[in-house]
This record gives sequence, structure tokens and C-alpha cells, in this order.
Amino acid sequence: MERELMKSLVKWKTAPRRKPLILKGARQVGKTWLMKEFGRRYFQNIVYINFDNNPRMQQIFEQDYDIRRILLAFQVETGESIRPQETLIILDEVQEAPQAISALKYFCENAPEYPVIAAGSLLGIALHKGISFPVGKVTTMQLYPLSFYEFLRAVHEERLADLLDQRDPAMLKVFYNGPLVKTTF
Repeated sequence: MERELMKSLVKWKTAPRRKPLILKGARQVGKTWLMKEFGRRYFQNIVYINFDNNPRMQQIFEQDYDIRRILLAFQVETGESIRPQETLIILDEVQEAPQAISALKYFCENAPEYPVIAAGSLLGIALHKGISFPVGKVTTMQLYPLSFYEFLRAVHEERLADLLDQRDPAMLKVFYNGPLVKTTF
């Protein structure tokens, strides 16, 4: 499957002054899948931290924002080595550890060589609890539900998606009646 936002993630990865990324989106739109797939395709390894029902990782940010200590905790938690530029750090369900959102400022200022993506479905609600949002220190992107074009490509109907891209009313009318998408769910 290919999501349109993947192109924006690749641009973010190669940006000369890359900041930590916050991926926002409703529940069940594919944020976790997209982050992991992006990491699988474009990085040597991934460190995935899910803060949901993980009090140990939630506590990491309560002491201070020492990046070396935080990275060590991530390595102990996941068993993965974290290497600058080569390891994608994914912080999922980050609304469960509000201090982790504030920590993104310190990744931006003190450790920009570590690519970090944070995501959570309820970030808007979490940020209203008196959490300091790192304004100017993060990049944000919004993931929406699968578009019709993404759906067509996901079910291997690339030609139909290409036909729609042509915006040829006469041609579209020819194929209007009858089922075009052959799916088996």
C-alpha cells in the first residue's frame, strides 16, 4: 500500500534542518502503520516506543530531558541500538506521556541528528492539560483517512485510478455503470 504522505515524510527525512515530527490524525487512520513502514523503507532500524499502558516509558520524562539518558532508556526498552541518522525513533500514543511532547524541543535543540516521529490520536486533548508544546521546534503533519485514489491503488486498481486522473468525462461515462473494483474482503 502507498500513502500520499510518504512523499512528505521522505522530504522531512532529508531536510537540512530537520526537526522532530508530530504526526496527527484521527484514530485508526494508519499513523502507526505509516511510521513503521516509513522506518522500514528509509532507515536501517527503528526504535518503536508505545506509551499506551507503558508506565515505565512514561516515567522516563518525569526526571529531566537529558537526551543521552532518554536514548539509553529507549535502547534498554527495545533492545535496539540507536545510531544518529540511521535509526528512526517512533514515539506512539505520545499523549499518554505528555512530558515526551515537551522533550521534542530538546531533541530539536540538542540532538537533531536523531530523527524522531511522535504520534497520537488524542494529541489535541492532551495538549490542553497544561503541557508545554514545543512551538517552532517541531514539524507537524496531518494524516487523513485513506483517499479514494489510495484505496484504488491498495486494491491493485491502478489503471482505474489513472483513468480518474485523466478527468475525461466521456471516458469516465463509459465505465460508470457496473462494478469496476474487483475486491474480495
